[in-house]
Amino acid sequence: MRFAKLGTALLTDDVAASTRFYVDHFGFRTLADLGWYTSLQHPQHPEFTLDFTQRGHAAMPADFRTQETGGVLLGFMVADAAAEEATLRAAGVPIAEPLRDEPWGQRRFNVWSPEGTLIEVLQTIDPDPEWMAAQGL
Repeated sequence: MRFAKLGTALLTDDVAASTRFYVDHFGFRTLADLGWYTSLQHPQHPEFTLDFTQRGHAAMPADFRTQETGGVLLGFMVADAAAEEATLRAAGVPIAEPLRDEPWGQRRFNVWSPEGTLIEVLQTIDPDPEWMAAQGL
């Protein structure tokens, strides 16, 4: 299958709050806003859209429209995870897991979004050679 575009759509109880969160803290811009639905795009990644639909809206299939948003993690790779964590923490964004270095070569932290999506902000770092060898890598 060939994709013309890739996007993610999430249900939310407050479309405006979810939209503001990603615009204010992650640099997305609004492409469309219908009140019950918004479509966002990041200027650095125009081929990807992040959409929000009001939970319960008839535009979604009946079996899906009232589901809780959960089990979703969005990952954003950055140049300096420590600086991004400090910025988000200062802005009052809920930190789910603080900054940590992983032996497989990631510096990362997690935050919660208004709709309940877990966001991982990470940068690549040098992996721990002993850990890599112990994993057979």
